[in-house]
Amino acid sequence: MDVGLFSIGIGRDAQPETIVLIAQSAEQCGFRSLWAPEHVVLFEQYESRYPYGDDGRIPVPARADFLDPFIALTYAAACTTRLRLGTGVCLLPERSPVVTAKEVASLDVVSGGRFDFGVGIGWLAEEFAAVGVPWKRRAARTREYLAAMRVLWSEPESEFHGEFVSFPKLSLFPKPIQKPHPPILFGGNSAAARRRAAEVGDGWFGFALSPEEAAAAVREISRAARDSGRDPSRLRFLANSRAELDLEAVKRFRDAGIHELIVRGVPRDPQAIRTTLERLAETLVVPAAGI
Repeated sequence: MDVGLFSIGIGRDAQPETIVLIAQSAEQCGFRSLWAPEHVVLFEQYESRYPYGDDGRIPVPARADFLDPFIALTYAAACTTRLRLGTGVCLLPERSPVVTAKEVASLDVVSGGRFDFGVGIGWLAEEFAAVGVPWKRRAARTREYLAAMRVLWSEPESEFHGEFVSFPKLSLFPKPIQKPHPPILFGGNSAAARRRAAEVGDGWFGFALSPEEAAAAVREISRAARDSGRDPSRLRFLANSRAELDLEAVKRFRDAGIHELIVRGVPRDPQAIRTTLERLAETLVVPAAGI
């Protein structure tokens, strides 16, 4: 069982020296991956409901520093050599797919092929309004954007014409190191998110789950992948645990079909980062590798 670490790019963890400390410590302590989330803007007041908290509120102050994840991960890539780097998650329908395809390919190149492209359709309607993107049909927009990006990543001369994005023959270079492209991992716990992972993704990233919820999701995604003519054994399943992890819980997630657990192990105090990650390595990361 692999263990990844969430996150960099928010609050104190948006400071350059803290990103370096977290990334290098995570790599040295045996974590497989490091993740950066995305929000372009936040609000003091909003009507949208955050889906991963009981109170429906995102646990990040509106005025907290919140780095662009591609910038944060590029900075982490420059000071590491083995650690995989992922967006957890990129809000793709808010972005230009052509520009984002360029960013994904560039990050994959400068990291030496270590990028995982975590994607979500977003939950904050007010943010979509702020960036000038329609809230409705964002799931369909995401699917089409990914189809266009796959063309950009794989073809020397790319052309695409769809409902949400259209471009004539053009060249986008560099191409990603990972072929045909970095893994596309759909984030989200809804049935629709699981269906997207099964039908057009390379894997799924579930948030705040119990092992039983993870097992049900893995079964559902695998079944939907088979129904779509895809091989579910080629999908990678990641999960963040709802409760604090011990080795018994790790085993239950493994038995549920989860390949990698993403832990929230970064303390608020930068002085405690190194010792906290070393303790997690001793009690969780290293033992989990043998499970």
